[in-house]
Amino acid sequence: MSNQVTGSNQVTGSNQATGSHLEHHRQHRVGWLRAAVLGANDGIVSTASLIIGVASANSGHTAIMVAGTAGLVAGAISMAAGEYVSVSSQADTEKSDLQDEKKSLEQNYEEEVIELADIYQQRGVEPELSVTVARQLMAHDALAAHSRDEIGISDLSAAQPITAAFSSALSFTLGAALPLMTAYFYHDDANLSVVTAVLSLVFLAILGAISSYLSGAKMLTGIVRVGFWGALAMATTALVGIAFDVAV
Repeated sequence: MSNQVTGSNQVTGSNQATGSHLEHHRQHRVGWLRAAVLGANDGIVSTASLIIGVASANSGHTAIMVAGTAGLVAGAISMAAGEYVSVSSQADTEKSDLQDEKKSLEQNYEEEVIELADIYQQRGVEPELSVTVARQLMAHDALAAHSRDEIGISDLSAAQPITAAFSSALSFTLGAALPLMTAYFYHDDANLSVVTAVLSLVFLAILGAISSYLSGAKMLTGIVRVGFWGALAMATTALVGIAFDVAV
């Protein structure tokens, strides 16, 4: 009875220990988080800067809204196209590498075993064990083992052009809508630049805090990072608008 109880406690303790060491990783968020943060940041900064630049040139409210709306539409499409093209290029490269690796596995299987074993040895696995591990993994799925450990391609990091394009377009639209709505509801054109700039910096601070939280970084770092470049862009376009003052 004592042994049974002890064994039960050991199993329970083992389960508790395992449960207490469950880790929450964030790597699976990298693809969509990068596209979403980039899109939202670009949407806020570019649209706010465009509105501030046009407003600083003493343009009418209609002209400001037209410029802001055009910037939102063009920016969303541009972000989607840019992400799709760039990530598709990455996907093409990955596909080409996998095809080359598959061909090499068919022609030089034993050499690929040694190559994979060498990789494990460099990571600290003993030579004899590394060969055993390489053979077992390759027996299960040789291409997956080499794509992951030799090339560095995994399910978490694999390129997804459509997902990246959609995330960028949607996040850009949501980000751009914030300064655009500010201009829509605030009709004092004389102070529109200041109000748009202040609120946009608040929006950027919120974005920086959220992205830092999701990525596990310090919130202050994310806030300062996006706030600095956003402020620089808006200040620069304000100077451009003043230089081309249409009322002059």
